[in-house]
Amino acid sequence: MTLRIAKKEMTEMVRDGRFRAASAIVFTLLAGALLLGWQHFREVSAQHASAQRATREQWLGQGKKNPHSAAHYGVYAFKPKVPLTMLDRGTDPFTGVAVWLEAHKQNEFKYRPAQDATAVQRFGELTGATVLQLLVPLLIVLLSFTAFSGERELGTLRQLLSLGVRQLDLARGKALGVAVALGLLLVPAALIGVVAITAGSGQTDMVAAIPRMAWMTLGYLLYFGTFLGVSLAVSAWASSSRSALIILLGFWMFNALIAPRAASDIAKALRPAPSAFQFARGIEKALQGDGHDSASSRAKRLEQELMKKYNVDKVEALPINFTGARLQDGEDHGNEVFDQAYSRLWTVFDAQDGVRRLVSVTAPSIAVRSASMAFAGADFPQHAHFARAAEAYRRTIQRVMNDDLMRNASNTGVYVAGDELWKKVQPFEYTAPDASWVLSRQVPSLVVLALWCTAAGLAALWTTRRVRVY
Repeated sequence: MTLRIAKKEMTEMVRDGRFRAASAIVFTLLAGALLLGWQHFREVSAQHASAQRATREQWLGQGKKNPHSAAHYGVYAFKPKVPLTMLDRGTDPFTGVAVWLEAHKQNEFKYRPAQDATAVQRFGELTGATVLQLLVPLLIVLLSFTAFSGERELGTLRQLLSLGVRQLDLARGKALGVAVALGLLLVPAALIGVVAITAGSGQTDMVAAIPRMAWMTLGYLLYFGTFLGVSLAVSAWASSSRSALIILLGFWMFNALIAPRAASDIAKALRPAPSAFQFARGIEKALQGDGHDSASSRAKRLEQELMKKYNVDKVEALPINFTGARLQDGEDHGNEVFDQAYSRLWTVFDAQDGVRRLVSVTAPSIAVRSASMAFAGADFPQHAHFARAAEAYRRTIQRVMNDDLMRNASNTGVYVAGDELWKKVQPFEYTAPDASWVLSRQVPSLVVLALWCTAAGLAALWTTRRVRVY
C-alpha cells in the first residue's frame, strides 16, 4: 500500500506543470552553480599553482645578499583549494587566499574577494550550497504543503481512510512519493557535481574528497528530511492548505534569512572579538615590551649570556655571529607574542562557533551550513590549520637564515650568501586535514541535524494519526 500511494503521489507531481516548472528552475540554477564552481575552482587552482612556482623562482633567483636581507625578501604561501569548494566556498572569500612570509612579522592574509565585491555580491553568491540550503527546501515546501490539507479539501482523504488505508501507510507513501520526485531532480544534479569534481581534481584529491562528499551528503539528506517531515506534519495539522503554506513559508524564511544572521549576531555579542586595529595594536605593544623587556634590554642580556657561555670579554671575540643570534632571539620572542595573540583570538572564534552550535538547535539551517562549509574544506578551523602550517614554514625560513648567519658570518665584516643557502629552504607544501579531522569537529552539527530529522519524522507520524478528515 505504501508503494502504491508513493507511486500515485509521484505521478501526480510529475504531471503537474507547476512541479515541472519549479524543478526545471531549481535544476538549472543548481547545475549552473556547479559548473560555475568548477570553472572558478580550475581558474583559482591554476593561478595559485602558477603564483607558487613564481614565488619559489623569485626566492631561488634573488642573488647574493645577507641572509637577513633574504629573510625580509620573503615568499608567498597560497592556500590550496579543496575540490568540494566547487559546491561551497564557505569563508574563503572573507579569510583571504595568500600570506606574505617575512622576518619579524606574522602577516594577515591578503586577497579577500569579499573586499572587492559589490553590495549585491556581499548579500550572497550563487553556489551549489546556496541552492541546496535555500531553494531545495522551498521546493519541498511547495511539493508537500497540500499533502494532507489538499486531500481533505478535495474530500479524497475521507475516501482513502474509509477504504481501510492506515494513516501510517498514507504518511509513509506521501513522504516516499515526494522523496522520489525530489530525487529525479537531485540525482542528475549530483552526477553533474561528481563529474565536475572528478574533472577538476587529481586522483589523490579525488580520493580524499570521497569521504568528505559522503558526510556532506548525509548532512544534506538529514536537512531535506527535516523539511519533508515538518511539511507533512504541518499539512496534516493545519486547517487549510493556505494556513499550511503560510506556516511552512514562515519556517523556511526563519531558516533561510533570520536564523543564520541572528546566530552570528548573538555569537558576536556573547563572545566579542577585537577589531583588526585592536588586534594589531595589541601585538605591536607586546613586541615593543616595557622597559625591562624591550629589544635593547633583551639584546644586552643575550650579549652577557653569550660572552659568559663562551668565556670571552667582548662580542667581537665570540665564535658565533652575534647579529644572527640576536635576530633569532628576536624571532623567538616574536613567536611567543604571535602564539599568545592568535591563540586568544582563535579561542574567541571557537567560542563563537560554540554559540552558533547552541543556536542551531532552533534552526537546522545553521547546522547544515556549518557541516557543508567544513566538509567542503572552507570553514575557519581549516583556514586556521593552513595559517599554522604557513607560519611554521615562515619560522623555518628565519631559523635557516639566522643559523647560517651565526655559523658563517664574522662579528667584524660584511657577509653575503648565495644560491646554496636559498636551496636549503624547501618549497612550501601543505596537506589539508582529512575527513576524520573534520568529522571530529562536526559531530555536534550532524547530531543536531539527526535530531531535527527524527523529531520532524515523529511529528509527521503523530499528526497523521490524528489528521482531521473534514
